[in-house]
Amino acid sequence: MSRTVTAIVLNYCGEDDTAACVESLYASSYSSLRVLIVDNGSPDGSGERLRRRFPTSDYLQTGGNFGYAGGNNRGIAWALDRRADYVLVVNDDAVVDPGCVSALVEAAEDCGAAAVAPQIRYFSDPELIQCGAGRFSPMRALGVHREYREPADVCGPRQTVTFVSGCCVLLRAAAVQQLGAFDESYFAYVEDAELSLRFVRAGQTLVYEPRARVLHRALPSARPSPFAIRHGDRNRRSLAARHYGLLGRLAFALWFYPTRIVHLARYTSHGDWARALATLEATFGR
Repeated sequence: MSRTVTAIVLNYCGEDDTAACVESLYASSYSSLRVLIVDNGSPDGSGERLRRRFPTSDYLQTGGNFGYAGGNNRGIAWALDRRADYVLVVNDDAVVDPGCVSALVEAAEDCGAAAVAPQIRYFSDPELIQCGAGRFSPMRALGVHREYREPADVCGPRQTVTFVSGCCVLLRAAAVQQLGAFDESYFAYVEDAELSLRFVRAGQTLVYEPRARVLHRALPSARPSPFAIRHGDRNRRSLAARHYGLLGRLAFALWFYPTRIVHLARYTSHGDWARALATLEATFGR
């Protein structure tokens, strides 16, 4: 295919993971692929070391930590300025299969999709799916996956979805130019759900392509960190406030606040004060 793709790998003090991600992209079978390393102001000097380690990669230094949304947006803007047809946003702690990019572009071209998501498996257990076909849940103000933690051999055909994970997603440049990239006020977490909702409401098609495979260095049993709780729950509240009508906000509140109280009680009972505090701040703070 002749469509040009710029892969964006955002680094923040994650030199080894970022290097492994970049190396997997260089092993891609897709010929029209450009790799851009974006360093989000890493204070450990890893950005400059990655620049020297991969001299044939493009490199962008943001000059500060703008979060997942802001850092990737600077990479996306860089790619659009250079007339990329597609932008591949991929987490630095993920590695892509050699045929992943080709499968994603093929799906986008076949379906006219604005965004295409691959099947994401656990790096530690490649036969277990972490992220599969996604749907946006209005009640949760979050994206959920129908194939979460299912065996990888259950994957079905390509399908239209209402949520694509920001861990790895191919974005059509024209759609981003029309509708915008990630909302930078989200900093980290839920920015992919917000983008998915915005694209679907604008009439764009989102597709899940299980033939495209990615391994993600996430732990199947990991609990959310206080950072994830604080940003994720705050951003869910923001999403509901910005995008929902009165009834939608009411339905979200009736689910969200009681479940946060349950989480708060559980963390408190176990003496997990960091997560308890994060839950309080995310639920009732600004």
